[in-house]
Amino acid sequence: MGVFRDAKQFYETVGALMDRAKVDPNIGPKIAKSGIVIQFRYTDPEALTTINAKAKPTQPGAFVDVTHGPTKLTADVVMSMKADVSHAFWHGKVNLLGAIAKKDIVVQGPLPKVLKLLPAVEPLYKIYPVLLREKGLAELVIK
Repeated sequence: MGVFRDAKQFYETVGALMDRAKVDPNIGPKIAKSGIVIQFRYTDPEALTTINAKAKPTQPGAFVDVTHGPTKLTADVVMSMKADVSHAFWHGKVNLLGAIAKKDIVVQGPLPKVLKLLPAVEPLYKIYPVLLREKGLAELVIK
């Protein structure tokens, strides 16, 4: 079994991180500037998150829309990985290019657009462990 019990726990953690990012005044505008729709497809457990930076956000205070679960949006970039890889990534423990080279993360679409987002999301490396502790999941924090 992986880090997450099920998709519900995944969405309560990594999903919640994406929900924070979309309203964060330091992170959200940088993601919005990308102007792309990026979809993350996870396995073990199965989960799906789509970030829409193309359209105007529908939620007040958000810079982008984040959808957890199926959507009719067509993604410009799709990133597929095990949920455990995402968990380690948000701790800052995964080198993106190395993970892509090893096929731990499979990217469909223009890789340069993904790489341009990396500096925008790096502040989430500090936020994710805090979020886990806030949710009573300190045992999931990677030291």
